[in-house]
Amino acid sequence: MAEITSLFVTRLYRAALNELAKKKIDYSELETTCIAIAEDDEAGQEWCEANGYPGYTSYASLDDLPWRMPIFGDLEKALDKHVAAFCDSLGFDLQGKKLKCNSLWINILPEGGTHASHIHPHSVISGTTYVSMPEGTSSLKLEDPRLPMMMMAPVVKKGAAQELQRFVYVKPVVGDVLLWESWLRHEVPMNMAEEDRISVSFNYGWE
Repeated sequence: MAEITSLFVTRLYRAALNELAKKKIDYSELETTCIAIAEDDEAGQEWCEANGYPGYTSYASLDDLPWRMPIFGDLEKALDKHVAAFCDSLGFDLQGKKLKCNSLWINILPEGGTHASHIHPHSVISGTTYVSMPEGTSSLKLEDPRLPMMMMAPVVKKGAAQELQRFVYVKPVVGDVLLWESWLRHEVPMNMAEEDRISVSFNYGWE
């Protein structure tokens, strides 16, 4: 009888952030803080307008959120624990070191906004925690990293198992944290909700 084994698995980590947080994050406070920062960050607003970014991101304008606002400092400490748990599950040999957060930023995506397919260079683990996910807003779309090499492979049946699909859609809820290896291509399809979709994304590097 034939034996079929899954090889080279792509892992996705999903958990409630506060499960490992020493100081629990109040996500309503985090949402208020994200909105206040977005309203005050003129440099970020200008960058978004100049680069055609829908809504707001602090990615190119603020690199000190954990220092600037205590709630982001608490958030980073909680993320450290989740990233460590994910690295352990991946079997990484970090040679006595730890992955460290090297960037953390706010995303506010309005109705009709999208975030095109991309990867996160110069980091090992990337992820997002979800601050506001209104009814009908976008899931996270993840792409099979082998897709460019599939050439003449047939499409996969809609009813095939998730691990066989070329794209997987994950619908997080407020308070979730998702982690993946930074080479995994992903995107945020169009936000169909009237309200803003708010999240905080981050990268961890090996230093």
